[in-house]
Amino acid sequence: MLMYAAMAALSVFICFAGNYLTGQSMLERPLVVGLVTGLLMGDIQTGILMGASLEAVFMGNVNIGGVIAAEPVTATTLATTFAIVSNVEQQAAITLAIPIGMLAAFVVMFLKNVFMNIFAPFLDRAAAENRQGQIIALHYGTWIFYYLIIAMISFLGVLAGSEPVNLFVQNVPKVFMNGLSAAGGLLPAVGFAMLMKLLWNNKLAVFYILGFVLTAYLKLPAVAIAALGIVICVVIAQRDLQIAQLPATGGSAGTSTKTKSDEEEDFFA
Repeated sequence: MLMYAAMAALSVFICFAGNYLTGQSMLERPLVVGLVTGLLMGDIQTGILMGASLEAVFMGNVNIGGVIAAEPVTATTLATTFAIVSNVEQQAAITLAIPIGMLAAFVVMFLKNVFMNIFAPFLDRAAAENRQGQIIALHYGTWIFYYLIIAMISFLGVLAGSEPVNLFVQNVPKVFMNGLSAAGGLLPAVGFAMLMKLLWNNKLAVFYILGFVLTAYLKLPAVAIAALGIVICVVIAQRDLQIAQLPATGGSAGTSTKTKSDEEEDFFA
């Protein structure tokens, strides 16, 4: 079990710390975290499935004002680990990811806003004395220290929580596990609702209705609807580009200057 705990911590460090080191490259998204965790745990299929499911849950998950959103990296790592190691049903593991993510969010907030501030005077002193080497050392040293602490949450969670989860799964009433599975199936809808609340516009209502009809009545899979959405976006973007170029062309969209030979060919065609 120590190996699984170490792999969970490594997954968090790679995705969480690597995301900020590479300039917000989206390594912290559940899609990537689930894949990395599954790869390290030896079950890529479960990792991809858990990552895709939790991506839908955390898609609209952002910190706004004083509201603290759940932390997706630790939540995805622990949920995926429990699904692989403890044989917890995937829907139940998805439900467990929410309280795990909230606990990790408070820990991350405490580290960021309180604990890491102890290094600020050292950085200010180094900057005032123009000691660039010390500034670089503090920058990367605190980066490693900060994300190692966050990774330890997953390490301790797997190390101490795996056996309780196994015991819980073995003794919990089946009706309760069915309830967890049903709740896990609803969470992606909650994630999309959070995203819609941020992006909603009356102009987007027609596309929402289109997606609902395609899903509820035509039974199209999500991949097909996403592909159709991409086609619609490309068509609208091309049309907007033509409209934007109207002042430069001096005419309506799609018009072009014809030579005399072109007009003759059109006439005799």
